[in-house]
Amino acid sequence: MTIVPLEEQLCFALYSASNSLTGVYRKLLEPLGLTYTQFIVLMVLWEKDGISISELADRTGLSNATMTPLLKRMEQKGFITRKRLSDNERQKNIVLTKVGSELSEKSIDVTVEAFKSTSLSKKQAEDVIAICQQIVRSTS
Repeated sequence: MTIVPLEEQLCFALYSASNSLTGVYRKLLEPLGLTYTQFIVLMVLWEKDGISISELADRTGLSNATMTPLLKRMEQKGFITRKRLSDNERQKNIVLTKVGSELSEKSIDVTVEAFKSTSLSKKQAEDVIAICQQIVRSTS
C-alpha cells in the first residue's frame, strides 16, 4: 500500500499554514482585546455595516450557531450592537459601535505585521489568496 506522506498532503499544508498565520494574528490582536474570529467579523462589518446575522455568517464562513455567542461577546465588549428591524421583529442587523469602527484604524498595523510575518511577496500573497478562493469555490 502506497501512502502519501503527511508533508505532501494539500490538506495538511493548508491546515498548518492557517494555524501558523492565525497564531501570528492572535498575538497581534490580543492587545486590542480581539480574538481572530472577532477580527474576521469586524473586517466584514468595516466593509459593510448594518448587515443581517445570516449575511455575516455567510461572508465569514461561520455557522449561525457560532455567530450567536460570538456576537454576544462582541456586544458585551462594546464593538457592535444588534438592532431589530422595524419591518421584521425576528431579524436583527449587526451594527458597529464607535469603538468597533475605531478599531479599523488599528487593524491596518495588524494586517501589515501579519503579512510581513509570511515573507511572501505581494504577488505570492495574491496567488495564494486566488488558489484558496478556488479551493473554496470547488469544494462548496
